[in-house]
Amino acid sequence: MQPKTPNPSPDETPSGLTVDVPRTAPRRGKRIDMAAVEADTQTALAAVSSTSSFSFKVLTVNIHKGFTFFNRKFILPELREAVRTVGADVVFLQEVTGNHSKHPDKFDNYPDTPHYEFLADTIWPQFAYGRNAVYTNGHHGNAVMSKFPIVRFENRDVSISGPERRGLLHCELQIPGRSINVHAICVHLGLMETHRAQQIAMLCDLVHKDIPAHAPVVVAGDFNDWRHRAHDLLEHNADLHEVFVQAYGKAARTFPARMPLLRLDRIYVRNAIGHAPVVLPNKPWSHLSDHAPLAAEIEL
Repeated sequence: MQPKTPNPSPDETPSGLTVDVPRTAPRRGKRIDMAAVEADTQTALAAVSSTSSFSFKVLTVNIHKGFTFFNRKFILPELREAVRTVGADVVFLQEVTGNHSKHPDKFDNYPDTPHYEFLADTIWPQFAYGRNAVYTNGHHGNAVMSKFPIVRFENRDVSISGPERRGLLHCELQIPGRSINVHAICVHLGLMETHRAQQIAMLCDLVHKDIPAHAPVVVAGDFNDWRHRAHDLLEHNADLHEVFVQAYGKAARTFPARMPLLRLDRIYVRNAIGHAPVVLPNKPWSHLSDHAPLAAEIEL
């Protein structure tokens, strides 16, 4: 969402940059090279716009494979409508079903397409899916839906041991008019603290080694970090800052959605500023997921 700019005066660019236009008539016989003036003006405008502020809205939610708490009801169509109302430009999803062979026969409203495609539909033209958990009847993982082009993505396996399969879905987004791409990482960490510690170290390693130091980064998802150990590690080792901690001094309570007690879901940024982070309201979200979704405006 590019900030709107008032109409400029004849001598002023949309960014507030004053263009040096001759105010007296030139000497007789000497012509002004208007093509050169236009080229210089466009160069100046481009230089200013490349550093001007730009913001976009992000949303993160664990969708629990499209089922309500305790898998009592399949509500993915309702969830899709609720996600659309947020108006987010980039959506981070956890526990997204890529395929399930038996559910279509059990539920009349089960979509024929993978859930991330069903959710993206005509609103988010770009999406990426990282398959993490594979089982007899299908698989699920993380997904990112974006209104901006996803020029590259990678799903990094950060599973430690046992049945828990986890991944970091790393997407590189091309923002119109910006020379530097935004890196979006969708996270769903393990339930065991020893596993999470190793997975956080892998996340720090990814950000530190695989992403340019000057590039904007947004990391969002379900961290399962009920002991709040991730903040210091991510800040010291990857320069990532949580937007709710910056705004209110604490991460948001998100689980369980009906009466949130644990601060499990997070939005971290680097080389960006988080504005107006919010926990989305109990109605209708507590009916749609066991995690309360988070949203924030990200300024570059």
